[in-house]
Amino acid sequence: MNETHLEWQKEQERVDFVHSQIKKKQETLKQNAAGLKQGIIGLRETFWEDVTVNLDEPDDVIETQASLKQQAELLSERERSHGLLYEKLKKLARLEDSPYFGRIDFFEENETASDTIYIGIASLLDEQEENFLIYDWRAPISSLYYDFPPGPAQYETMDGTISGELELKRQFIIKNAKIKGLFDTGITIGDRLLQEILGNQANTKMKSIVATIQKEQNQIIRNEKSKVLVVQGVAGSGKTSAALQRAAYLLYTHRETLNSQNMILFSPNPLFNSYISTVLPELGEENMKQTTYKQFLESLISTAFELEDPFMQMEAFLSGEDQERISVIPYKSSLEFKSLIAGYLSILSNEGLIFRDISFRGRVLITAAEIELHFYGLDRHISISNRMRLTAEWLLKRISLFEKQEREEEWVLEEMQLLEKEDFLEVHREVQRKNRRMKAAFDESEQEEKRLRKKIVQQHFTPLKKRLKRYGFLHILETYLRLFTEQHPAIEEHKPVNWDIVSSVTRTAVGRKKLLWEDAAPFLYFRDKLIGRKSYTHIRHIFIDEFQDYSPFQFDYLKELFRGASMTLLGDLNQAIYPHSQESESLLSDEDGNVEEERIILTRSYRSTREIVEFTRTLADQGEQIIPFNREGEKPEVIQVAAKEDQYQHIISTVRDLEIKGFETIAIICKSIGESEEAYEMLRSSLNIQLMNQDATSYSKGVVVIPAYLAKGIEFDSVVICNASQEVYGRESERKLFYTACTRAMHTLTLITVGEASPFIKKIPADKYLIKKL
Repeated sequence: MNETHLEWQKEQERVDFVHSQIKKKQETLKQNAAGLKQGIIGLRETFWEDVTVNLDEPDDVIETQASLKQQAELLSERERSHGLLYEKLKKLARLEDSPYFGRIDFFEENETASDTIYIGIASLLDEQEENFLIYDWRAPISSLYYDFPPGPAQYETMDGTISGELELKRQFIIKNAKIKGLFDTGITIGDRLLQEILGNQANTKMKSIVATIQKEQNQIIRNEKSKVLVVQGVAGSGKTSAALQRAAYLLYTHRETLNSQNMILFSPNPLFNSYISTVLPELGEENMKQTTYKQFLESLISTAFELEDPFMQMEAFLSGEDQERISVIPYKSSLEFKSLIAGYLSILSNEGLIFRDISFRGRVLITAAEIELHFYGLDRHISISNRMRLTAEWLLKRISLFEKQEREEEWVLEEMQLLEKEDFLEVHREVQRKNRRMKAAFDESEQEEKRLRKKIVQQHFTPLKKRLKRYGFLHILETYLRLFTEQHPAIEEHKPVNWDIVSSVTRTAVGRKKLLWEDAAPFLYFRDKLIGRKSYTHIRHIFIDEFQDYSPFQFDYLKELFRGASMTLLGDLNQAIYPHSQESESLLSDEDGNVEEERIILTRSYRSTREIVEFTRTLADQGEQIIPFNREGEKPEVIQVAAKEDQYQHIISTVRDLEIKGFETIAIICKSIGESEEAYEMLRSSLNIQLMNQDATSYSKGVVVIPAYLAKGIEFDSVVICNASQEVYGRESERKLFYTACTRAMHTLTLITVGEASPFIKKIPADKYLIKKL
């Protein structure tokens, strides 16, 4: 028996021991949980029997409240304990199949012997709850596994730096509690482990494989010093996975002060939300709030407005039909436009706000002129939003006086006569209770009439008061449109040369209560400056995926809303596909032009085979810097056909061949939603396929037809590019969209062109792909 076999046997014996410990703990916890559950059921059934209820005297009421509180707290504590047991069982279930993936032997300075550390997705103590059988991958000592080869090594703790010698780094592939692979390595993750994991089929959910975290990804995950951390990563570099693991690390490290409710993730589309939804739960953490920028803006915008989908803006851009609208998008997305609005707000601080009359039953109670006089009579040093709040308070006081006066009007008596019998009975009982409490005799009929009058008038004034609290006395939309309809000498010189077109496009859309995608952030910024903004002080960390797709205005607005939060920004400038997308670092500059972030660049691509990366990196700016992981595969295939009908026939045969080979996720990627719908109609009778549009929130394994911009962030076993011709992908503005589509492929990439191939393909060295003309 050789030494390797002996080591394998010893390690398997340890796996068997750990597995037995997991089973024992599971059995004990299940018994405890069952007992607690029965106790909770019993408490609920006897809750009112165990509570002393007596409401006759004040002292009895206090005693009853105390008894209720005590019983409720007991029940709550039992339920909390049951919840903790359930969480422990879920953790053990995650460890049962594959308890750990790594081992390090570390000899700490000034110690007499080395420590053997086994690392898994969660920690596990021995039976006596004294020693660690498994260390959580987020524990400080576990960073040695990711950051150092054997030799001198160190890790950080709350008490300082611990130095020593890393004597062994061993990696495991364990399935069903059996070791399938075991090897020692001198780097963080050996090629054999990556080959095993990355060679697997793609899934409809992103998997968080902490065993494959690279050193540069570990720097992202454990970075706690940067207020803004920017991860600039090439397609397939694992930036999104690292960001989610970063969230799990922060939740683990700061579990006493931080929870998932303090974090928010902005993702590119609802489909991507579904794709990543299982990552944090797999790591034993609750999901943080996941939203798209559109969903977030919709939560802030009045239902009176229709907010355009960003993908509709993309469709307008790709079609090229509305050139006036497309020409003004860059300006309306810029910080120059934000500065112009700020200048307009300075003017409005002194004059120009448009107010509404306050009317009741067709009668004007307070005129717009009165409101304007009051507002501009307040101290000009107070911000507009604070003066607006003070004006609202003044109006509510005035309205309360009108409300009292209105109770004596004749219409109130008329409405009283139309009330239901139940309304009279309710008021009659209220009056009787009051008289008993006051121990005095009053004219009940007079009291009842007063109460009814008050109640009727209150019901009529309540909607008016709600409008005032929501600043309905200010015409925000008309005031905003005045920027585009009138001249304002103080800001005229700051307007762009195409201001007439900017004004025309904005008036047309906003005047119809429709917010184009590029108008949403400017309008909300303007509104917030007038009436104040919602507070998000509870959010302490924001994750933004595909941050290059945010315009400077959109991003700056987010920074203002979440001023106290740290940020992790993930992006790839080569996938900046929107007309307002950022291609520079200006997105991250502060008001003085200083770049206020730490940047980590990931250049190694793990998603695709080496052949696919060598093909796609030619499409990218500075693509020579993209390093493919050495996983072999087939060269991309370019198939040239004469007509669309031939294209669809070849897509059908290609997909069928891929299905025979066992590929489970296949994407037919088109340029736009219109082309996707056409492809779907042409293919649906021959293939079992799904059409993915902007409303899609999830998908199952199989074949999907999807526009390129919706496929961002998602990977597929095989990708078929629909019509990669010069006609469809001929403009330079479409190159990054084409790159995005091609980089979704893990194992195979097929490009079908109708007629002349895209110039982007022609620029790729001929030895990087196979070409077939039919």
